[in-house]
Amino acid sequence: MALNRSMHPRNRYKDKPPDFAYLASKYPDFQQHVHTSLAGRPVVNFKEPEAVRALTCTLLKEDFGLTIQIPLERLIPTVPLRLNYIHWVEDLTDGQKQPRRGIDIGTGASCIYPLLGATMNGWYFLATEVDDICFDYATKNVEQNNLSELVKVVKVPQKTLLMDALKEETEIVYDFCMCNPPFFANQLEAKGVNSRNSRRPPPSSVNTGGVTEIMAEGGELEFVKRIIHDSLQLKKRLRWYSCMLGKKCSLAPLKEELRKQGVPKVTHTEFCQGRTMRWALAWSFYDDVSVPSPPSKKRKLEKSRKPLSFTVPEAGVKELQAKAAAAGCSGPVDTVTSLLEKTLTELKVLHKRLPCSTEERSLFLTAVENTWIHGRQKRREQTRQLRELPRAPHGAGAAAATPPPVISSSPSEQVEPTEGGEADAEPQREDESLSPPPPSPTSTLNFLFKCLLNVQMEEADVLVELHWVDGQNKDLMNQLRTYLNNTLLSSSRRCASFKLFMDSSGEVLINCGTIMKQFLVRFYLGFTVFTLYTSIVSPKLSNF
Repeated sequence: MALNRSMHPRNRYKDKPPDFAYLASKYPDFQQHVHTSLAGRPVVNFKEPEAVRALTCTLLKEDFGLTIQIPLERLIPTVPLRLNYIHWVEDLTDGQKQPRRGIDIGTGASCIYPLLGATMNGWYFLATEVDDICFDYATKNVEQNNLSELVKVVKVPQKTLLMDALKEETEIVYDFCMCNPPFFANQLEAKGVNSRNSRRPPPSSVNTGGVTEIMAEGGELEFVKRIIHDSLQLKKRLRWYSCMLGKKCSLAPLKEELRKQGVPKVTHTEFCQGRTMRWALAWSFYDDVSVPSPPSKKRKLEKSRKPLSFTVPEAGVKELQAKAAAAGCSGPVDTVTSLLEKTLTELKVLHKRLPCSTEERSLFLTAVENTWIHGRQKRREQTRQLRELPRAPHGAGAAAATPPPVISSSPSEQVEPTEGGEADAEPQREDESLSPPPPSPTSTLNFLFKCLLNVQMEEADVLVELHWVDGQNKDLMNQLRTYLNNTLLSSSRRCASFKLFMDSSGEVLINCGTIMKQFLVRFYLGFTVFTLYTSIVSPKLSNF
C-alpha cells in the first residue's frame, strides 16, 4: 500500500501506512498472504481477492475493533479509501465526534461506511441494499459488532435510490447521504476495454464485485443523475447529497447538470490511495451550510520544487577572482554574480538585482527570446555573412569618411554636418532622452520564462540556483542553466592556462601553464638530443 501525501489530513494511514510484518505476526489469517520481496520487505499481492479481503478484515479489526465477513464474489472495499470519504463527510457536516444522521445508498456486503461512521463518530445510518447476498452479510456484520441501534439495514427494490427509501420516514431530516455507485455501464468497461487510457499502467489490485455493485445502465454518470433528480424532489430532506466517482470525466457533466437545475451549493474533492484516484461530488439546497473548498488545480505544485543548480568549485572560483580583481569584485559571490550578469547581458536576458542577505546575491531573470541555443552556429553564420558582404571600391574611402546630412521630418529641425564632418550633438542627445527606457524584468508581458537566480557560498564552493517562477517551458530554464555553467567553467579554464601576476618592480611576468611547461620541456629535451647527435655521432659516421 503506497503512502500518499494527498490522502485526507485526518486519515490515520496518511503518515503511517499499515505494518504488514506486525499485522502478520498478530493475525494468522493475514500471515498466509504476506510474502517477502527480493528487497526483504513484507508485501501483499493485491491481485489476489483472498489477500485483499484478509487485509481489509485485519485493518478493521486492528484499528477500529470491527469484525466483518465478506464473500469473495462481492465487492471488497479498501479501508484507507473509504476512510477518506468518511472524513470528507465530517468536513461537510461538521460531524467529527458529533451525532449525525446519514443514508448509505447501496451499502454492500461489508456495510463499511455505516460501520466506520457509527464506530468513529456515533452516527446513525439508514443503509439500503438491493442484492440479497449483500443484504444478508451487511445485516450480520452490523449485528456481530453490536451496532444495531445505530445502523439500520433495509432491503429495497431494484433501481431504488432515495425516494422509495424515505417513503416510510417522512418526518426525519438527514444530514447527508453517501454512495459508492456502480462505475461501469457494461462488462467491457469493467474489464478496461475502451474506457482506460492506454498510457496508464494496469490496475494494481483485483476488481471484485457483483453485477449490481459494479455495473448499472449508463454507468456511474446516469446513476448519479438519478440521485440528482431524486434530490430535486426531496431537497431539504437532506442537508448534503454526495456520491463518489470512479472516473474524473464524470465530474464535469454532473456539475453542469447541477448548475442547470439551479442547485445553490456544489463542491467536489479527490480521494487518493496509492495509485488509486477517486473523486466525490456533493451538493446542498441549504443556504447556511459551509462549503469546503475543492482541491486546488495546482495540487501537483504543492510538492516542494527543487531548484536547478550548479556549483563552481573552489579552484575555479579562485581563477575567476584573479581575473575579476581589476573590476573591484571582492568576494567569491560578487565575482560569480558579476560574470553571470555580464553573460546575461550578452544573451539579452533581462535581469535585476533583488534585496537579499549579505551572504548571497539574488537576480530576477526574464528571458524574452532564446539566445543561448546554438551559439557557435549563430556566430559562424554571422562571420560567413560578413565575409560575403561586397567590398567597397578602392577610391571610396574618402567619400565614406564624410557622412551624409541627417534629414529630419521638418526643415527647421534639419541638422547639417560641421566643418569637422560631425553633426551637432545637441539634437542627438534630445532624441536619446525621448527613447523609451528598457523593459523591466518583472513587467515584461511577452516572455519565455521568469526565474529567480541565487548565488551563495556552499563551504568553499559557490552554489548557483535557479528557481522557477513562471513561463512556458522549464526545459528552457534548464538550457540556460547549462549555458551559464559552461560559460563560467570555460572562463576559469582560460584563467588557469596563463596566470598573470605583478612582481615587485611592477613588470608583468607570464607564467606558463601546465601545458606550455610540458611542451617546453619536451622541446628542450628533443633539441638537446639532436645537438648531441649532430656533434658526436654524425662525425664518427662520416669517418666510415
